[in-house]
This record gives sequence, structure tokens and C-alpha cells, in this order.
Amino acid sequence: MMIRKNLFLCLCFLFFYMGMAQEIELKGKVFERSSGEPLVSALIRVKESSLATLSDDEGNYLLRFDKKGVYTVSASYVGFSEVNKKVELRRNQTLDFFLDNNIQLEEVLVTSTAPNERVKSLTMGVEKLSAVEIKQMPALMGEVDVIKAIQLLPGVQTASEGGSGFSVRGGSPDQNLILIDNTTVYNASHLMGFFSIFNNDVLSGIDLYKGDMPLKYGGRLSSLLDVRTKSDHPERFKGVGGIGLISSRLTMEGPVGEKTSWLAGGRRSYADLFLKLSSDEALRKSSVYFYDFNAKMTHRFSNDDIIDIGGYYGKDNFGAEPGDFHYGNGAASVSWRHVYSRMLSSKVSFNVSNYDYGLRSKLEGAKATWESSITDYMLRLDMTHSINEMWNLTYGLSSILHRFKPGFAKMDTSSEGESAINYKVEGSNALEHGVYLSNEQKLSETLSVKYGVRLSAFQNMGKGTVYHYNDDYRVTDSLIYKSGEIYNTYMALEPRLGFAWRFGENSSLKGNYLRNAQFMQLANNSASGSPLDVWFPASPNIKPQVVDMFSVGYFRNLDDNTYETSVELYYKKQKNVIDFAEHANLMLNKKLEGEVRTGRGEAYGAEFMIRKNKGRLTGFVNYTLSRSERTIPGVNKGKTYLSPYDKTHNLNIVANYELSRKCSFSAIWVYATGNPTTYPSGRFEVEGEYFPVYSGRNEYRRPDYHRLDLSFTYIPRPDSGKRWRGEWNVSLYNAYGKKNPWMITYDQNEDTGLPYAEMMYLFGVVPSITYNFKF
Repeated sequence: MMIRKNLFLCLCFLFFYMGMAQEIELKGKVFERSSGEPLVSALIRVKESSLATLSDDEGNYLLRFDKKGVYTVSASYVGFSEVNKKVELRRNQTLDFFLDNNIQLEEVLVTSTAPNERVKSLTMGVEKLSAVEIKQMPALMGEVDVIKAIQLLPGVQTASEGGSGFSVRGGSPDQNLILIDNTTVYNASHLMGFFSIFNNDVLSGIDLYKGDMPLKYGGRLSSLLDVRTKSDHPERFKGVGGIGLISSRLTMEGPVGEKTSWLAGGRRSYADLFLKLSSDEALRKSSVYFYDFNAKMTHRFSNDDIIDIGGYYGKDNFGAEPGDFHYGNGAASVSWRHVYSRMLSSKVSFNVSNYDYGLRSKLEGAKATWESSITDYMLRLDMTHSINEMWNLTYGLSSILHRFKPGFAKMDTSSEGESAINYKVEGSNALEHGVYLSNEQKLSETLSVKYGVRLSAFQNMGKGTVYHYNDDYRVTDSLIYKSGEIYNTYMALEPRLGFAWRFGENSSLKGNYLRNAQFMQLANNSASGSPLDVWFPASPNIKPQVVDMFSVGYFRNLDDNTYETSVELYYKKQKNVIDFAEHANLMLNKKLEGEVRTGRGEAYGAEFMIRKNKGRLTGFVNYTLSRSERTIPGVNKGKTYLSPYDKTHNLNIVANYELSRKCSFSAIWVYATGNPTTYPSGRFEVEGEYFPVYSGRNEYRRPDYHRLDLSFTYIPRPDSGKRWRGEWNVSLYNAYGKKNPWMITYDQNEDTGLPYAEMMYLFGVVPSITYNFKF
């Protein structure tokens, strides 16, 4: 009886397999012809049947046919002309579509996702922007900027005027994981933060996860900024660029045969060239500039096997008598994407990241240098396994080698270059590992859930010296570990749980819980940040930071997805949050851990958003009400105080108006409560010298921040059939000249001894004009 039952089951499996084998697959990608960028959520359907699907985030689609035959397959997208193709299906085939802009269309959809993606998806606290959307925003000094764009999103606040650092839901800038093509970026700024390192012309889009980051990524508490460069296959050689008052850029891409494509893009600022025209000799000898370069090559062995090789290198230089200063990022990545079947795919990647800075000076015959760096080597495997609506699995593992070099300084005093002073803060190494598993389930037509867990491990590795401190943070002992020796290990379990409950096609309620752990942080005692900030790891003296976050949100689309609205509430509870002692010495300090203080933190808030996607007038308005606090023994006498990144109110208004096919206007207005700060509240006198007495930590606030930016774009010949197409962009940053404080310093009058404050601001009105082109 048992043999018959087994034989019956085998036959059933065989018939099932044969039925599956008869399916014929048609797959490919949908592109915008002019730019070569993939189109997300394009509709692909078969005219002879009801078979249809939407392209994914990379423009890919897949259709399965029950039988062979000749079919008419169409691809369409709002704002583009529909393309129909006849295909004779005898076996599995590949068919790509290239769609042209429909310039006669009166209403243009500007979202980078499906119209009701925010309603339908399981994720929350996620913001997506395409390169086109970022380009529509007003520019600072002629450059549209990824970081400036995300600083306008709900729950995201700028750390300082003009800077590229940002705070997400009350967290500090070092709690944000920034990636470019899966490679970590430790400093995303050019020119001290006035530009970011991301060239918008080489990007396909960005995703910002405000806490609920995918489980395959770890190591940060607050957010993930995932920046992706183009990996499409253009039909022909083409380019795009711009010439501005401060900087210029050029990006080119093209095919190499039928299976390989390449992309290369570079930027260079040239403010230093204008300095050479100055009548002041010191200015003529000065230099202030940055440059960066992106390159990528994609090879398709088939639609099931794709290899990407990419790289980034950028540098900033500041030179003036008697010295100079430089910093920069380097990143390289190799990835292999493989499709095993319609259910299973993988991605293997190897990434290298480096950030370094250096200072050199020469004064009265003495030469001084200072160098610091951090380097990562990462290997990861990510698997996607979609079995059915109940089992949509993602799983994988990763391992990173961190090399920290906090600082090396030397001073040469002799003409022969012999070193009289040689000071080095000993470097350290660490390993960071992660393994994860997550699943998404569709329980019914209205209810979906997701859950998963990540297990992270962090290991300190020699060669290194570990100091032991008493309760007063004085060194009592030290231990030296040999090279390669693992002397400390932390483990962290990071669970996720979320749900989405849909009320029809246009509204949903979502909830989410997560835990994140962070094993490295910045030594930084100012909210504005500096390229000289030093990354340092968790250790036997410093435990990993941990956050538990709860969030809930309601999402509703109106008027056939013309309007998107949402309300999200969040609560964050942090353990082992990092701060520093009063008047801490953070630069070239071998005993930096003795300056660290740890405690607990709390942040909560509400984010409101309304976005208009269709019509001549598009844009969004968002408002964030929030609070962020810390309680740390040894800081502010153990009393609770405001985080440096606490901003009670934050309002952003962004509007884009298409006057005609030739002319369009953009405007941004931002308002935020001033950053918490510590002011002198009194003074005392010692032998005629006056010394300030400061208030409690962050008891006061700087003046509120607000600014208006305007932009006008003119396209002389929008209907031109020529390959060369140009446009002019004129912008005003801080249009009404608000003097927002960048730094406030305190001093005392030499005659009266009375204290006074001085405010430094960076920008008045900053006009800019840029000529953009593509061919």
C-alpha cells in the first residue's frame, strides 16, 4: 500500500513538472529611449489575452504563456507613446522595449514608483526619488543635489546650513548608512558640505529608508540612503552635462557590441581659477576646488547573468599659505546577478570603500603633516526566493573588514627632513558579520505581513592596545593584543515585524517594529560636523548602540492617484547612545574612549505629507513635529537634555510649475526650529580675567531657520529632432537673503570685560546660471 501511495505521488509530481515545463517565458526590460533609464511600473500586456504585468524597480518584466504562438505585446507608460511588437514564441525569449516621450501630453506623471505604491507596499518610512525628480528642484550654485533633495523629505532635517549632513528622526548624521552601488560612503560632501559627492547625471534613483531598512543592511540606527547608478544598456553613444559658474560636469555612456555597456562621468569645480585673477597675492596662491569621477561597465552574458563593475573617486583640496588640506572618498564594486529560475535569483558582490584626509603646513622652517583614514572590504551574498504569495523570502550573509587609522602626525624641523616630532594614534581593525532571513506573506486581499531577523556580530581584532578606566575615566591599566588576534566580540539580534492592511485600492494602515544595532560612530562634538571627524569602533569599553523603533502610518491616495497623503507616527528608544564629556579632546587622542559617555536616548514625532503628482503644477508639502532627548550620566549632571539634532517644527514646501514645453518654474520654502545650543549664562573673575559660565547642555536654541529658493528652466527647442538638446537654468538660493546662523561664537570686550556674541552666516542671496545639454 505504501509503495502505491509513493508511486502515485511521484506520478502527480511528474505531471505537475511537465505542466510547468510547457510554460514559455517572455522577459526583458522597458527603457526611456532618450535617457536609456529603465521605466518603473510600465504596463506590459498581451493584446490577444488578458495577460499583463508591471515592470519592477529596474525596468524588468516577465510574462508566462501556456502555449506557443504569435502574440502582440505592448508596453505603455504615462507620458510616453505606446509600443507594440509582434513576437513568435517557440521557446523562452527576451524582448526589450524603448519608449519615447509623448510631448503632446498635457499631464505628466512625476513619481518614480507606481501611482499607488505607497498604499500597496508593505514598507513604510520609505521615500523614493528618481533622477528626473531631483533635477526639477532648485539648484545651489548650479548643481542639483541628492542630499539637498532628501533634506526636503518628512522626518529628514539638515544638520547645518549648506551642509550635506542630515538627521533622520532625531538621530545623528553618523547613524545614517550611505551607499553608492552597495558600497559605503563615509563622507558624502564636497566643499565642506556645499555639494554632495553624487553626480545626478550618473544616477538612476535613490531610496531613503527612515529606520525600516532592508534586513540585508545593518550597522546603523537611523536610516539607509541607497544611491544607485545607471546599469541600463543604451542603444547608442550619448552624453549629458552642464556648464555653470562654479562647476561643470560631463557624463557619457554607450554600448560595446550587443551585450556590454559603459558609463563614465566627471565633475570639477573651478573657483580656484578665479582666485588667480585676484590682485591679492595670498588669494592668487590659494586653491579651493573639488573633482570626482564615476565609471561603470555592465556585461550581460544573458538575461540571467549580469556583471557590473563600478568605481568612484573624488577629492577636495583647500590650499593657502602656509599649508593645505585635502580629503576624499574612493569606492569600487563588482557584482554578479544570476537568475536560477523564475522563483530564485542571487547577487554576489565585493566592495571596497576608503575615506581619508590630510593636512600639511610649513611655518618658519618647520613642516607638519597629519593623515587619517578608514577602509572597508566587504563580501556579500543576497538571495531572493519567491515561491508563492505566502513565501517571498530574502536571505543572505555579509562580512566586512574595517581598518581604522585615526591619525598620524609628524613635524620636520631640519632642512634634511629629519623628523623631530612623530605622533601616532594607534589604528585598529574589526570584523563585522551579518546573516539574515525575511519573508513577506499575503494573508488575504487586504492584509499582508512581513517578518524577519538579522544576526550581527562585531569583532575587535589586533594589533591594538586597550586601556582600562576607573569610574572617574582615568586609565588604570592597558593590554596589548597581537596582530590578527580577536579580543572582543559583540552579538546583536535584530528582529523586524510589519503589516499592511488595505482599505480598497486607495488607502491602507501600516505598522512596524524594528531593532537596529550600530558598532561604530563618529568622534564629533558639533552639530555641523567636519571632514576631520574620526570614526572609531565599539570595544570592550564602548558597547554597541541599539535602537527599538515603533511606527504606524495611514496612507491615502485621492482623485485617481493625483494626490498622495500620509501620516506617520514613530517612537524610538535608544540604549548606549554616544556623547562626549564637557570640553572633550577628540583630536589625535590615544585615549579617546575616556572622553566617551554613554546613556539612553528617546525620540518621537509625527510626519504629515501631501503630494500632487499630475498636472502642470506638481510638488509636495510636508510637516514634521518631533522631539529628541538624551539622558547620559556624566553629561549635564545626569539630567535629561535635548539632542543636538532636535527640531520641534520642520516645514517644507516644494512646487514645480510647467508654464509651457519651453518654460518651467520651481520653488522651495523651508522652515525649521533652531538647533539646541549651549550659551554662556554667567561669568566669574580671577585676577582681572573674566571666564564664562555656561548653561546646561543644549538649554537654548539658535534662531529659527527659513529660506526660499527659486529656479527657472528654459528649453529653446523642445521639439527639436536633433541629437544635441540644451536648456538654461537660472536659480536663486536664499532668494530673500535670510541670514541663517552657521556658527555663533562668544568673546569679551577687552575694555569693559563684558561678554558678547558674534554670528557667522554662510550665504546671502546666491544666484547661479547653468547651461545643461545632452546628445
